[in-house]
Amino acid sequence: MDIIFLHDLKIETVIGIWDWERKIRQTVVIDLDMATDIRKAASSDGIDDTLNYKNVAKRLQQYVGESEFLLVETMAESIAEVVLTEFDVPWVRVRVSKPGAIRGAGDVGVLIERGEKT
Repeated sequence: MDIIFLHDLKIETVIGIWDWERKIRQTVVIDLDMATDIRKAASSDGIDDTLNYKNVAKRLQQYVGESEFLLVETMAESIAEVVLTEFDVPWVRVRVSKPGAIRGAGDVGVLIERGEKT
């Protein structure tokens, strides 16, 4: 199994359970590790033969940026579903963090894995 990763993708969105959070946009940080087979792309040296991480980033910027999730858990599940179904990825690890959400902590969030490793 090969992995293409996209880390530290910052997106402004509405996220949170508190009334004040529903009225502002906050930054979430997304890390993705996506299973794929890079051999065809490595051989052809062509972007059409690989998982285009720019397309993944653009899709998530649009999707998450327009979302209004209450929980980062729900956001992570939804991101995993988008990646697995729209980009034909068999397995994904999604980390969603909400920097500054807890006073005294640098970062909080969730890490999930979905799909099957091949």
